[in-house]
Amino acid sequence: MCGIIGYIGKKQAKEVIVHGLKQLEYRGYDSAGIALLNNQKKVHIFKDKGRVSHLEMIIDPTIQSTLGIGHTRWATHGKPNQINSHPHQSQNKRFTIVHNGVIDNFKKIKADYLKEITFVSETDTEVIVNLIELYSRSLSIRDAIRKTMSKLEGSYAFLLIDDHTPDRLYVCKNKAPMHIGISEHEFILASDVIPLAGHCDSYIIMQDLTFAEIRKDGFSLYDIMGVPAEYQAVPMNISIDEISKGSFEHYMLKEIHEQPGVIRNLVSNYFVEEEINIDKEIIDVILSCDKINFVACGTSMYASYMAKYYFEKLCGIPSEVFVASELVYSTPLIKDKPVFIYLSQSGETADSIAVMKKFKAQGFPAIAITNSKTSTMNSIADYTLDICAGTEIAVASTKSYMAQVVVCAILAKALTHKITNLKTNLNRIALAIEKILDQKGVIKQIAEKLKDANDIFYIGRGIDYWACLESALKLKEIAYIHTEAFSSGELKHGSIALITEGTPVIAICTQENTNAIVRSNLAETVSRGALPVVISMETLSEGEDDFIVPDVAHYLSPLVSVAVTQLLAYYSATLKGNDVDKPKNLAKSVTVE
Repeated sequence: MCGIIGYIGKKQAKEVIVHGLKQLEYRGYDSAGIALLNNQKKVHIFKDKGRVSHLEMIIDPTIQSTLGIGHTRWATHGKPNQINSHPHQSQNKRFTIVHNGVIDNFKKIKADYLKEITFVSETDTEVIVNLIELYSRSLSIRDAIRKTMSKLEGSYAFLLIDDHTPDRLYVCKNKAPMHIGISEHEFILASDVIPLAGHCDSYIIMQDLTFAEIRKDGFSLYDIMGVPAEYQAVPMNISIDEISKGSFEHYMLKEIHEQPGVIRNLVSNYFVEEEINIDKEIIDVILSCDKINFVACGTSMYASYMAKYYFEKLCGIPSEVFVASELVYSTPLIKDKPVFIYLSQSGETADSIAVMKKFKAQGFPAIAITNSKTSTMNSIADYTLDICAGTEIAVASTKSYMAQVVVCAILAKALTHKITNLKTNLNRIALAIEKILDQKGVIKQIAEKLKDANDIFYIGRGIDYWACLESALKLKEIAYIHTEAFSSGELKHGSIALITEGTPVIAICTQENTNAIVRSNLAETVSRGALPVVISMETLSEGEDDFIVPDVAHYLSPLVSVAVTQLLAYYSATLKGNDVDKPKNLAKSVTVE
């Protein structure tokens, strides 16, 4: 959530920054702003509520600037409006800042150090910039930054312009992601690697409690004590083609279509002939544990339920799924030898990182399953597994869910002989999804029946219920329809009271042992006025079913049923005219707790 970009070099800064902000829109935001230092060493700020396209219209095109900073804000402290939008300035206008993260002790800092300051906005960000200005009265800019960092509690990544040193930018980082993109005679600073593609040859992933002074001809990186910090430049490995929509109308649709390729890529990456290629240490750690604790949020949490099924039912290892935001504050009884497996698309999920740090400090092994080899989570974990999904830009995760489930199935296969023919079955999944994609028109017709509903319910049992949870989330995220997932057996325990005339109830029926009872439960809702929709496996299908998926291995069935419900959510949203890739109030990467 939120996006930061800064530029110093020879090009027009506003062009690089605006383009970068557009590439960061997927992270979620409600306002945008830019600060440009012109050739007369004067800072010009343009900011407002709304999209980057609106910001682009209000920037003075006559300003010539080769240094600037930009921001897309997802409101935390203060309403989403022009005043609270970034950039912010210190009271005497010397310093200009953009900031991601949350300063937990900002009220205390105001009371203890900044009583004389008249604050303009409701944000915690103004505390940072005014504290730096306070300390700069008696200290060098570097020492003022260091001292400010020592006072801040919480998460932050911020860029700073100092009009006393107009030939450089300053960047600080703790807990929130920040990258330094390196190219000849120019540098781009960004909260994500995507805006660096096409501009930079390599980049540095800043570590916590470090800051840098960036010049056109080089940079200096320090730790909070002012000691030069070690770093390693990472080659740029993202192409322009990878972050373009190509011929697709939306990134989400492109990423749904990429899923068969992702599955085949995982097979190629993790299989050598019929043997699985996973670090033996990971296998040994899991086999020696007494329980697996999966930790995740949102879509990754629903993928974790599938992982729980694989490890508990097929591998015989007791497993549990925890929502990260609860686990960090409400700790359950932990057995003697647990292992913690963390699932995250970005590897920057703040709640999961907080849990990882907490339990790593207690000596419990941490395995990260992410889409980013260079993420914070991967740098902390003892062991990592790459989901190989490629860049995912749409806020609503699709191919990352698929990839997480597949990686967990492969890991489970490495532990047990009960899972047979996995390589063949995964290739069949890829083919099945391609057949589903060929029938998008049928799914769009079903979406026509759903798009105007106020409430929708998904029902299923067993692993079909896990698929229902992810399916309901997608409709909520992008179609803005109140959607709930229920184990169909729970309907009579209260939920069926919500059924009114015309309420869509979508049943997922891919499991032979639960097919009949789920259909019976669906019939109970129909008798109370529900509009039924059935997604079934071919061998279990009946004449009136709305969409039939190809037969696949029963334990992998959510991969095909969720492919259908992703498209169902996509078309329900597009038929309503929603901004599918950038749904309201949501962020791609949740980097604050």
